[in-house]
Amino acid sequence: MIDFETAVSEVLRLTYMLPTHAVHLANSRGYVLAEDIIARESIPLFDSTSVDGYAVRADDIITALSSSPVHLMVQGAVQAGDSRVLHLKRNHAIKIFTGAQLPLDADAVVMKEYVSEENGKAAFHEPIRMGENVRKRGAEFSNGAIVFSAGTLITPPVMGMLSVLGYPKVQVYRKPKVALVITGNELRPPGSRLKRGQIRDVNSLSLTSMLRMLAIEPTLVVSVRDLKSAVSSAIRAALKKSDVVISTGGVSVGEYDFVRDVFAELRVKTIFWRIALKPGKPNYFGIKGRKLVFGLPGNPVSALVSFELLVRPALLKLQGLKTENQVSFRARLTRDLRKKAGRLEFIRAVFTKNSGSELLVTPTPGQDSHIMSSLARANCLMLFPKDAEFLPKGSVVEIHVLPWQQW
Repeated sequence: MIDFETAVSEVLRLTYMLPTHAVHLANSRGYVLAEDIIARESIPLFDSTSVDGYAVRADDIITALSSSPVHLMVQGAVQAGDSRVLHLKRNHAIKIFTGAQLPLDADAVVMKEYVSEENGKAAFHEPIRMGENVRKRGAEFSNGAIVFSAGTLITPPVMGMLSVLGYPKVQVYRKPKVALVITGNELRPPGSRLKRGQIRDVNSLSLTSMLRMLAIEPTLVVSVRDLKSAVSSAIRAALKKSDVVISTGGVSVGEYDFVRDVFAELRVKTIFWRIALKPGKPNYFGIKGRKLVFGLPGNPVSALVSFELLVRPALLKLQGLKTENQVSFRARLTRDLRKKAGRLEFIRAVFTKNSGSELLVTPTPGQDSHIMSSLARANCLMLFPKDAEFLPKGSVVEIHVLPWQQW
């Protein structure tokens, strides 16, 4: 049995980034950039106005006062998308609308709320600073600047910026192909009528959902009975169809736990089996070539927690994303907690803020590994150190924010 930290380190050490390919920008959300994105022109491309108003030369209205306004002839108007090159005459103003390019020789824009216009003349009641309400060419990025580095997750605003930069396609890391093999005689589909000894299959749905949160659609989801031949056939098919195989159940030492034996027969190299972790002690990890093979516990709480702590970091690295994006905080424990020393425990919990904006964390009811409601109610996992036996109320502890709470 190995430490949790060692297990994570081994998983990431043996995880390789997948090959790259080009995708259309419209289909790029959720992928990770495999190239630096360079500004191929100045951003903004031209001087423009950030408000509706009047483009002026600042020194033409430098003497303006509320009691003695300066009047300028209105030379014309320009709106967003107008490609004309307009030259602002001395002692004139041009009406301008948000996003429109600034006329030549104009150096400021007075908001329309502060200007009165009558008979083709605009009255200005106070001076303005040069550059006010102007978006300067190249103020955001100069031509040739690195806007995004390789390894950046493409989110909706990143897609928007790529569109600003004029990239119709981008080079990204390929999404991993992931197969799920769910084992257990007792499992029945959601919504089915149960007989004695049967339970509904939680892992197929919840693990598929976890994959979709990473914009990964599983290539195979199969549920099999605890028959060695059935397990072998399913895992053999999963290995052919995927970069990552995730099984649940059948990895302990029971008479009907065939998964590890099947892995061995299919020449999967065992890296570790069993972790000093709760929930999730009977975790398996192996490799076949560059394929990653995870054998998660069958218990749904343990399977989901194990996926979050062990599988998700590997999936992020496979598709080129840095794994430091897991959100952790420090919070103050609201009640005493006890456990046996020897295993790191991730306590299902809820964090909140008190009136002083201090983070507080409270374990959810029922921490046994079969109690799914404790995870369904949780918004974080609280770390109870391996060698600690007692955490008094008021202790400052580390919490790991669950990814579905970040949506």
